[in-house]
Amino acid sequence: MPNEIRAQITGTVWKVEKQAGDAVAEGDVVVILESMKMEIPIEAETAGTIVEVKVKEGDPVTEGALIATLQ
Repeated sequence: MPNEIRAQITGTVWKVEKQAGDAVAEGDVVVILESMKMEIPIEAETAGTIVEVKVKEGDPVTEGALIATLQ
């Protein structure tokens, strides 16, 4: 079952650091959100391979929004 990476805060996708097929370790930054003029890193909670990144730079996201899936 794939793991999901979700936004912890409402904001805008500032930078996508990882793409589908990239291997990630626990704690690797997958996406950086901008919220209230602050950069918020969204990290992988477990190691795995990115299956799909669901957002692109400039997209608005709400708290809990699906950012990416891992396997």
